[in-house]
Amino acid sequence: MLKNKRLDFWFWIKVAVLLFMAVFLIYPFITLITRSFFSGKEPGITLANYIRFFTKKYYYSALGRSLQVSVITTFTTMVVGIPMAYILTRYNVWGKKLIHIFIIMSLMSPPFIGAYSWITLFGRSGLVTRFFADSLGIVLPSIYGRLGIILVFTFKLFPYVYLYTSGAMGSIDSSLEEAAENLGSNKMRRLLTVTIPVIIPSILAGAIMVFMTSLADFGTPMLIGEGYMVLPVLVYNEYMSEMGGNAHLASALSVIVVLCSTTVLLVQKFYVSRKNYVMTAMRPPQEVQLKGWKRFFATLPVCIITFIGILPQIVVIVSSFVKSDFTGFQKGFSLGSYMTIFNRLGTNIRNTFTFSSIAIVFIVIIGMLISYIVVRQKGWFAQVMDLLIMFPFVIPGAVLGISLIVAFNKPPVILTGTSLIMIIAYVVRKLPYTVRSGSAFLHQMDPSVEEASINLGVSPMKTFFKVTARLMAPGVLSGAILSWITCINELSSSVMLYSGKTSTISVAIYTEVVRNSYGTAAALASILTISTVISLLIFLKVSKGRVSVV
Repeated sequence: MLKNKRLDFWFWIKVAVLLFMAVFLIYPFITLITRSFFSGKEPGITLANYIRFFTKKYYYSALGRSLQVSVITTFTTMVVGIPMAYILTRYNVWGKKLIHIFIIMSLMSPPFIGAYSWITLFGRSGLVTRFFADSLGIVLPSIYGRLGIILVFTFKLFPYVYLYTSGAMGSIDSSLEEAAENLGSNKMRRLLTVTIPVIIPSILAGAIMVFMTSLADFGTPMLIGEGYMVLPVLVYNEYMSEMGGNAHLASALSVIVVLCSTTVLLVQKFYVSRKNYVMTAMRPPQEVQLKGWKRFFATLPVCIITFIGILPQIVVIVSSFVKSDFTGFQKGFSLGSYMTIFNRLGTNIRNTFTFSSIAIVFIVIIGMLISYIVVRQKGWFAQVMDLLIMFPFVIPGAVLGISLIVAFNKPPVILTGTSLIMIIAYVVRKLPYTVRSGSAFLHQMDPSVEEASINLGVSPMKTFFKVTARLMAPGVLSGAILSWITCINELSSSVMLYSGKTSTISVAIYTEVVRNSYGTAAALASILTISTVISLLIFLKVSKGRVSVV
């Protein structure tokens, strides 16, 4: 009887899930680490790649620049995101729901759209740059380099801080602030000494998302860095160099990126574990009803920041209808860019939605099973699985792509250049969204429903698919839509893994921008933007306006 209990449905599911993670996550990453200790110039195991990194300024300075950009971006997003969250949760600003949707849209925008749009506006031949130069004789500062990267990252990533902080501010117990007020604290002091310290774990959760995302981003620094070399771009250049890439050195650089991300994540978790507060949240704060000019001045800064955040999508959609040729944009509007992409880049469009659709099927199925294991199947295995499933979120996409190439570019399994390796990368990288969403839903679901089904003689397998899976559907669906949005917009891993036949929209946008084909790039980006907006609206409908990020 004990043996049969151990070898039940969930035993085989655990085996299958562990096998999947072992083959497509653990094995590739171990292979990547192993490769980093070999060199094409020296026989046997060597530290030559790491010695080269830490002794050559060209390499270690790239790490310094990456950390510098990520730290500054984390600070600037907190400066923007925390006040936004406070104003939108505490005051009756105009169009609050619409502003909330626009902020989320700016986070979910296609890859490096911000960089492309800022180039269109403030590049050397940008619309705003030319206007100021020709009409006013004013030369604007360059958008290229470190300043441009930080600017783009700030307005792209501040929604992470906003979402986490607004969620915490909306659920804080107002009695804490009232007690401080009764003790004579003014509003600013109350905010700094009571409200912010209580919600600091949520703020840090958003900040760590910003840090890891900016540290791993490849597209933005590649487009507007112009010599300001950061580590993800260095990894790409070392692996894909036309002069003959160095896969061993690229592997070592990838390991260093992951170590940096993991270290920062562990430090954040350690700090949060010591600064966690428990509240009843029985009395959420009341919205302050402002009138007249006070309401106007509360709404104005929020609208300005939101507009800047959503500006890239507006610029891209408008640009897609502007006439263009190999020299850039011309006067007048046309559908020429769309005709070009459907005639010349139809394969990229088809690949994007085909790969993402196939991936999302596996993400939903695997995500539901892992969610159940993590929440319901208590024990060491569940803890290991919970840790493993979040690991792809720490690994930059380019690093995951390289690890898959290194692992599966030789017999007996050769997947490099195939559609399958693209789909595998999407599944592994985007699975955390669905798992986290499904787990959150399961925590709120009474397990007695499943127990009643099993007690009536229904097998665990049938109980899961006929009862649990149906009840989990809304929570899993909301996470799956987020997974879908990030799949169709994925660039970092795609640019490492694609071949001529498996190129996606994101890769095509990057290629077209590099070729200065801004019209076709804008048209492709518009397709992704519209797809993202539609998916996001469905997500908000399904989740009833509640946004959960990993």
